[in-house]
Amino acid sequence: MKKHLAIAVLATLGSQAHAALFNFTGNITYNTDVVQINFTLLNDATNVRVWTDSFRNGVNFDPITALWNLSTGSRIAENDDDDDVDPATQTYYDSGFSLGFLAAGEYAFTIAAYANFAGNNLSDPFDYAARGETPIRIADWCQPASNDCTNQKGTFWSVRLDGVDEASNPNQPGNPVPEPGSLALAGLGLMGLASLRRRKAA
Repeated sequence: MKKHLAIAVLATLGSQAHAALFNFTGNITYNTDVVQINFTLLNDATNVRVWTDSFRNGVNFDPITALWNLSTGSRIAENDDDDDVDPATQTYYDSGFSLGFLAAGEYAFTIAAYANFAGNNLSDPFDYAARGETPIRIADWCQPASNDCTNQKGTFWSVRLDGVDEASNPNQPGNPVPEPGSLALAGLGLMGLASLRRRKAA
């Protein structure tokens, strides 16, 4: 019985690592800024979601996102508006991807301000830099998605990743802590292991 319980606890901990929900946040300064979040899949996956939830009905800038193979640098896909990835947290100009299949490997998710489209390779400049445009502070920029240039000027961005094993922002030290649900699951697993040790000691 103890052996079976230990296996169940370890299986819980193993599945928790893959099911972690990561959240990165920050602020851009200029309309030319590009944020990059890297993530890892240790195994092929059918439940990966990566998305922004920071537009907030026009409080912040309109994000455009891209998904990359980090090993080759090639762009897999680009998305301007998709608030169906996680309707509970997104609003109409948020963006991201819900992936039916993604092979094990290293990936990157980038966020830029619309309409700063990505190149074909991660090493390529994004559109604004490729055209030699002078960076404009977000607060002073008349964003294309803004009807009257008085809204959608916030600098805040927020990215969530679900179903990945590891995630990091190469421009910020340290890794984010998984969301509370993932931590609670890990805590249950650790309590189960502690309980096994106490029983064994008795």
